[in-house]
Amino acid sequence: MNDLNSLALYVHWPWCLSKCPYCDFNSRANAPDQQDQDDYRTAILSELGHFASQTKGRKLSSIFFGGGTPSLIDPATIAAIIDDAERLWGFQSNCEITLEANPTSVETGKFRDFQRAGVNRVSVGIQALNNTALQALGREHSALEAQHALDIASAVFDRFTFDIIYARPGQGLGEWHDELDQVLQMVDGHVSLYQLTVEPGTDYFRNGVSETDADLGADFYELTQNIMDEAGMPAYEVSNHAKPGQESRHNLGYWLGCDYLGIGPGAHARLTHGHTTTASHQIADPKRWLDKVTQQGHGTAKSRILSRNERQEELVLAGLRLTQGIDCANFKRRTGHDLSAIINTNAVEMLQSEGLVFFDQQRLAVTASGRLVLSAILEKLLA
Repeated sequence: MNDLNSLALYVHWPWCLSKCPYCDFNSRANAPDQQDQDDYRTAILSELGHFASQTKGRKLSSIFFGGGTPSLIDPATIAAIIDDAERLWGFQSNCEITLEANPTSVETGKFRDFQRAGVNRVSVGIQALNNTALQALGREHSALEAQHALDIASAVFDRFTFDIIYARPGQGLGEWHDELDQVLQMVDGHVSLYQLTVEPGTDYFRNGVSETDADLGADFYELTQNIMDEAGMPAYEVSNHAKPGQESRHNLGYWLGCDYLGIGPGAHARLTHGHTTTASHQIADPKRWLDKVTQQGHGTAKSRILSRNERQEELVLAGLRLTQGIDCANFKRRTGHDLSAIINTNAVEMLQSEGLVFFDQQRLAVTASGRLVLSAILEKLLA
């Protein structure tokens, strides 16, 4: 995964059956009709060709279909994208191909077709395990459908994961403890457990829904870590838990600073040549993106070279989300500079004395206690 030639592909599908009140992703309600789907497919394949011409000689380590709700896509379109990606780049051994899905009967009914199309891992958006909470989160499925979806995922795919949101409005620690017990009965090798954040622009924000206060949020987080550790599912990233070897290869690539391509409305990319990294993103509005792709073969909104400081800060912010932290040798390979020359060494000494970080010139990591105040630590290290 630390191979400098590693390249991941992200494909964005911006439509959902409905817009969840907590969601701030580039997504829209109401999936397009078949003609629009066909136009989207043509545009995605066009962008693949455009970016393949810029990355010749590299093979894909992973593909991730995100959204939105990409399980609403016709499996034939997924197959066409995967086939074209393999033709244009080729795949590294054990290339991970993940598709996000919701646990409605319409979508789970297509799991076998997605597997035949080349998807080898599915990420199911469960979010909660009781119907009252699901309704409050604006979800379209029931708790029973969630269980059924994971049963199908387990039968169809060798690897699957699912998401749960905790510290929801009105949720208590005891209720979350019981829900985690349910999670552990349903989990395979990986699960993502996200503490609710209320982001500007969401219905939750507009309606004045409040996040759990900091102290209770810390209690939720510590309870989560303790239970998952005891179950042999430790966090390898702030919100992601896995058995050894079952980590998401695609997302690990982001946190380790590997290059990735972003295809589709609003998708982001990072491409490195030598020690120079270019950041780009596609037009977010689906119609404007489609028109631009039709005109010029890609829908890039902006592309710019990151300054040395921007790129180094980006690698620190991402790398310290990982339990393993930042490998100093990998950091130097990617930037050409020592990590110790970038971070505030006085802050490191102080934070290490307080048991919040670990640093031995080979690796910088945030401790379990430190992860409770990660934002404050990052602020001090980059001051």
